[in-house]
Amino acid sequence: MAGIDNNPTVSIIIPTYNRSRLIARAVKSVLNQTYQNFELIIVDDGSTDDTREIVAGFNDKRIRYVRHEENKGEAAARNTGIKVARGGYIAYQDSDDEWFPEKLARQMELLENASPQVGVIYTGFWKMENLRKTYIPFSWVNQKNGDIHRELLKGNFIGSPVVLIKKDCFNRVGLFDERLRNLVDWEMWIRISKLYHFRCVDEPLVIAHYGSDNVSDNSDSLIDALELILEKNRDEFKEEKRLLAGHWINIGKLLVAKGRVEKGRQYIVDALRLYPFSIRLLSVALLVFFGLHGKIVSTLHAITTRDLKV
Repeated sequence: MAGIDNNPTVSIIIPTYNRSRLIARAVKSVLNQTYQNFELIIVDDGSTDDTREIVAGFNDKRIRYVRHEENKGEAAARNTGIKVARGGYIAYQDSDDEWFPEKLARQMELLENASPQVGVIYTGFWKMENLRKTYIPFSWVNQKNGDIHRELLKGNFIGSPVVLIKKDCFNRVGLFDERLRNLVDWEMWIRISKLYHFRCVDEPLVIAHYGSDNVSDNSDSLIDALELILEKNRDEFKEEKRLLAGHWINIGKLLVAKGRVEKGRQYIVDALRLYPFSIRLLSVALLVFFGLHGKIVSTLHAITTRDLKV
């Protein structure tokens, strides 16, 4: 490929794995940004399709292709991108999503004029799934700007393709947790929000496409991720009993839907003991304990990497 700008302001990272049929759309939406001082780092996480050839076909000096010889997972791919990034700001794009042309310009204007306490600028986005369009941040999000740490403890409302982050944030809080195979972004936003404020451009500047191969559909990795995140933030969740009980209910529902009924019921019992005043928790418990497992299977898709709600 052609020469590379050694002094880009923004490093845009696209982690990808076997998405050659989709990645061109994501790359084009980045290259078409009205803000142009960036490098685009595509981290191929061990793809076995023709991702390399698709990327090479762009022949654009702003594109850098980095490859893992074996699949290491989303968190590792993101970390590889951070380690080689030259820009002072980091943005992420998913290999199946689209940015609106003015997305990056709007964020850069806000971040360059924000107080030093602001570490992240994020935007709203359209979630497209089965021909249904949903705007995120959700209506249940009460605080979108400033110190949003407690709001993030409720669940994730910030998708990875919508963030622009000061690279210094990673220097202070560390890289993505490579033990996670799901909810990678939510865990990072919780960490960053302990030290930095967030600013929201509350309008849709990204289209996020959900498909059958979306990593968030893997309920086993989702259960593991929820358990790990709750453990990592144990002290904070102890102070937020209602939130913790809600997350335990979600884990319990997922476990029961997977056929791991005994462990799932135990999570639900613990949730009711911790916070016995919720009609929602009680209704879920009744479904589980009276054997109506099929009615809760539909909740699996309500808890995803970009859609986790108590």
